Amino acid sequence: MKALLVLEDGTAFEGSSFTGAGEAVGEVVFNTSMTGYQEILTDPSYKGQIVTMTYPLIGNYGVNDEDVESSQVQVEGLVVREYCPFPSNWRSKMSLAEYLKRANVLGIEGIDTRALTRRIRLYGAMKGIISTMDLNPKSLLERLNAFPGMVGMDLATPISTRKPYLWNGGKRIFLDGLKGFSWRDDSKPYKVIVYDGGVKFNILRELEARGCELLVVPIWTSAEEVFFLSPTGVFLSNGPGDPAAIKGVILEVKKLIGKIPIFGICLGHQIIGLAMGGKTYKLKFGHRGANHPVKNLANGRIEITSQNHGFCVDMDSLKGSGMEVTHINLNDGTLEGMRHRRLPLFSVQYHPESSPGPHDSKYLFDEFVNMMS
Repeated sequence: MKALLVLEDGTAFEGSSFTGAGEAVGEVVFNTSMTGYQEILTDPSYKGQIVTMTYPLIGNYGVNDEDVESSQVQVEGLVVREYCPFPSNWRSKMSLAEYLKRANVLGIEGIDTRALTRRIRLYGAMKGIISTMDLNPKSLLERLNAFPGMVGMDLATPISTRKPYLWNGGKRIFLDGLKGFSWRDDSKPYKVIVYDGGVKFNILRELEARGCELLVVPIWTSAEEVFFLSPTGVFLSNGPGDPAAIKGVILEVKKLIGKIPIFGICLGHQIIGLAMGGKTYKLKFGHRGANHPVKNLANGRIEITSQNHGFCVDMDSLKGSGMEVTHINLNDGTLEGMRHRRLPLFSVQYHPESSPGPHDSKYLFDEFVNMMS
């Protein structure tokens, strides 16, 4: 089935759908990972985005029940060079096409992904629309212009959990509310409240493996509710959209800083930066992939990291805040990690939970536990 991808600058790419008829609108971004497409598809940080995979063959190992990072597919659409319709892997439960069809998410192939990626690198991430029903570039472009784009868009609040839940060995035990809540697992010494802006399951797995009892709460949870629950620490999760658009959580986190140990990843890192008086800005084409080099300034080591973000904290805007830079991106010199000189507070822009990606940065979860200790 013929499909068309049109970017906001009018560039059109012809391909075909491997998931049937459909349409999708979002910001078109690229990911340089060679594997891990299932984790990418289910990462809530991709909400509102159409993902292009730079690796040419996608779908060759199918889809399984374990490698999910949320309860559903989160991307708006998937663009690949070549789709593999016959997966071969002992863990595979279904094909990628079947998986996307069940989620009603459009996947297209036959696109020159090298040309598409190069265009995004040269001119920046762009809004895009893919369709199998309307193959007129002009009419698609007219409809695309109505899409507002990512700047100023709060995408974290709509996808946050509506009810708090306990995470227990991969199972979510939902609660009706926080009133009357008490911690239940005496075998886990660290009681951690997780602000959910689109948290990935492997973050929860890594924290639980280190003795943390986890209460995941909606992103709009107040600081007063957190204080009432007397946690050992607070974790601020990853998530999609413009961090500056979620002003409510920034104000609540500001109240928590200095009172409780806090660790933030991705969106959580950006929220901490804004709560400390800093500013965020949109990167030209973002960092997305499992091969981004980051330098740890404390020991000089280079970590190969998994990343997925389109916004960044401005280092210069943090002057006088007490925050110090701990990690920098070696590709473009942008801020990748920071901590407070005196308060129990640190964060990183990348994904140490490594799903998908290398394990170089898992020590950060140990640092959070040590900080709570």
